[in-house]
This record gives sequence, C-alpha cells and structure tokens, in this order.
Amino acid sequence: MSLALFSTLLLPPLLALWIPNRGQAQDTPGEGVTITVLFDNLWTDDRMQVGWGFAALVETPGHTVLFDTGADGEILLGNLRLAGKDPRAIEAVVISHAHGDHTGGLEALLSLGIHPRLFLLASFPAALREAVASHARVLEAVPGQEIVPGIRTTGPVGEAIPEQALILETAEGTVVLTGCAHPGVVTMTRRAQELREGPVHAVLGGFHLMDQTGAEVQAVLGAFRAMGVERAGPTHCSGLRAMTAFQEAYGERFVRMGVGRVLRFQAPGGA
Repeated sequence: MSLALFSTLLLPPLLALWIPNRGQAQDTPGEGVTITVLFDNLWTDDRMQVGWGFAALVETPGHTVLFDTGADGEILLGNLRLAGKDPRAIEAVVISHAHGDHTGGLEALLSLGIHPRLFLLASFPAALREAVASHARVLEAVPGQEIVPGIRTTGPVGEAIPEQALILETAEGTVVLTGCAHPGVVTMTRRAQELREGPVHAVLGGFHLMDQTGAEVQAVLGAFRAMGVERAGPTHCSGLRAMTAFQEAYGERFVRMGVGRVLRFQAPGGA
C-alpha cells in the first residue's frame, strides 16, 4: 500500500474550521529554540496555505526536527519554502499518531531524497512502516527518548489512539508540543512532567477539545492551573469554544497559533 493511499484512508472527515483574522506572524522574544507552524487549519500568515492537520518545524542550535507532516504534501512543502526552511536540514521526523492529517505530507517530504530518522510508535500500522522503510531510518519511540539534544518524546501515551508529544527544553521551562492529544492534553502534559522535572512553560498544539462541553474545557483549564502551565496555545482540533476559553483565561499569556506562526524560546543556558 502506498503512503498516499494509507494517509487518505486514515484522514478523518473535514470539520468546520474557525479561521481568525489573517496577518503576518509575530515572533515572541527570545532565541535559541524556534517553532515554526507549517501546517494548520488556522492562519497567521497570509502567504501560506491552510489545511486540516498539523505540522511544526522545531529548530535548536545545530538541529532540526519536523513534528508531524499535515494532510497534504504539496501544502507542507509550499509552506516550508515560504518559511525559508531547507528540507535537507531535517534530520528527524516525529509522527504524533497515525492519522492522515498528521502523516499525509510524509511521502512528499521523503520524495525530496532526504533520509531522516523517523520516530514512530510501536502501535502504528505495518503499512505505514513498509511505505517509508526505504526512505527513512525507522525508530520505535520510547518514553523520554532523545530525538536530538534538547528534544525528547513522551513515548506512547494512551491506549485507544496511542500518541506521542515532544518535550522541548528551554530556559523558560518545558515546552510540550502536541499533535492532537487524543489521550487528553492533561494526561500528555503530566507525562511530560514525569519525564522532565521543572515548570511547564507552555503547552502548544492540538488539544482535541472540539467536542467537549464548556464544563469539560474548564476542567482542563483547572488542571493546567494546578500543574502551573504558564502559557497555552491550542490550535487544530482544539475547537472554538476551547480556544476562546483559553484566550480568556490566559490573557497575554495565550499563544495564538496557526500556519506561519513563529515562536522563539531561549535555549537552556542562554545558547
């Protein structure tokens, strides 16, 4: 089975999207660790295309990691070019979970002739592994595993839809990057805390709260407060209700996400 067909079969139905007012992305202060959102169903940069899914490029001093690939390779590569990023610099690709809106751009990326390390969960379908075996070095992700210095994976979290998130080390504290957080964004954040002690500076990405009630969203906010999460940036599958609630709760500490968004954090030790 081709990777393109595999991704299409696992792509969930397109849901109603909330697109905020578009405009040029604004960088946050700091340097050393950079996150560039390359695929999302929300905008922050008029030049880039949107689509249902998520992908983010994470750059640390000397290393580049791609987290998820969105649903469409043409959009992913186009946005990569518009962001001024060289795909040849990508040394590792981490796939959060085996849904087409996170794996759909993988075939196009690998067709460029790059051969990154590819971190998959043991539970991922054999068809996905077979489709990429000749193009990438496939590694089984385990809890706390180092992807590159300063970036680790939570390893598999959850059972119904196992998923992994990235744990980024920054001078401000831990930054957790999620694809969809199907096992629960609180559960995934707690796993990150278990693997790296210290404050959680930010949780960013898909929170999968689009079908949750207002009370359920407030319960997540309460858990974030209890864990000391300083900043939050829900996007993709988080839903309008949750995004609005997080923006109201976090105020200036709310992180607006969307394709084209660039976030910069200080590297540990001020690198």
